[in-house]
Amino acid sequence: MTIEERQQEIIEEFTDVEDWMDRYGMIIDMGNSLPPIAEQLKTPSNLIEGCQSRVWLDARLTPEGTVHYTADSDAIIVKGIISMLVDVLNDHTPDEILNANLHFIDDIGLAENLSPTRSNGLTAMLKQMKMYALAFKTRAQS
Repeated sequence: MTIEERQQEIIEEFTDVEDWMDRYGMIIDMGNSLPPIAEQLKTPSNLIEGCQSRVWLDARLTPEGTVHYTADSDAIIVKGIISMLVDVLNDHTPDEILNANLHFIDDIGLAENLSPTRSNGLTAMLKQMKMYALAFKTRAQS
């Protein structure tokens, strides 16, 4: 499934749910379905700077040339947010990740319904995911 197709699925899932308390419930459910990150990856080097909550993100380049992310957070809403980002970007090439227009965040109204600190955290999560993709792309070119 392409990044765009997965974004459209998420947008459709949220379309019929107008109440933001229900939407937060959906985000929490997504976080609960996030595969657990290995405990040995919960290191300071995998913590995302700029998040009020603790968010760990690890990325590996697969033999197929795609980026595989694993993540976790100690906050339920934030875990749901990182889960959505992982779901959309996981197992795509560095170029696909770097060129992705992640419009679903605005389309479902997520950014406007987060506190300023969570919004900053969302930006930091996206930035770190793209930094991993850029690092893998750069390494492959050298």
